[in-house]
Amino acid sequence: MIRILIVDDELAIRKMLQTGLKAAGYQVLAAANGTEALQMAAQYTPNLIILDVTLGSPPDGLEVCKNLREWSKVPIIMLSVREDEKIKIDALHAGADDYVTKPFSMGELEARIQAVLRRSAVEPSTSSTAEIRVGALLIDLVNRRVFVEGEEVHLTPKEYELLRLLATHPGKVMTHRALLGQVWGAEYSEMDHYVRVFINQIRKKLREDPARNIRYILNEPGIGYRFIDTE
Repeated sequence: MIRILIVDDELAIRKMLQTGLKAAGYQVLAAANGTEALQMAAQYTPNLIILDVTLGSPPDGLEVCKNLREWSKVPIIMLSVREDEKIKIDALHAGADDYVTKPFSMGELEARIQAVLRRSAVEPSTSSTAEIRVGALLIDLVNRRVFVEGEEVHLTPKEYELLRLLATHPGKVMTHRALLGQVWGAEYSEMDHYVRVFINQIRKKLREDPARNIRYILNEPGIGYRFIDTE
């Protein structure tokens, strides 16, 4: 059975969607805010998420969508009362697969759900995980927290982004240019020393110790870095 997670801060909307989608044969979960949505997405791994752009408390729908895209390929349909083109563009840039403006009919929503699920079924599947565990290292992608031997490690936003990018592509070499472009921006593509400095800082915080064969980030001389293959 297809499992759908509804995320909307309006109780009436949640109830309406739950009733309509259950009648259509879907298994339905519901969250009232962004924090609850992220936790439920990690715990229940839904097949699709229907996410309102404007939630009553932070994080808003766009932030939830961006967070999900850091670790999950789950299809996302965003809802909004606004027909503003900029909001639609922001939603798509955040990682949404479709955008529906309120009010809408259940018939239209079901058609869009089926279309998004068809597209996701023919695309190469990518395993999604809310946590990455390697030895004593734990990366909690939902809450953006890092632990070594059970103790939380405090990384700067750039350090975390660099580690997350490497860790979500285990065993794959990532060039200096690719890392700079995705973490700092295209204008930094020639500043290889940025990556070296930040990688050294991350290694210290993760307590890497080559003498005891504790290594998470491996050098590819003259090319870039790769995270240890978790397989």
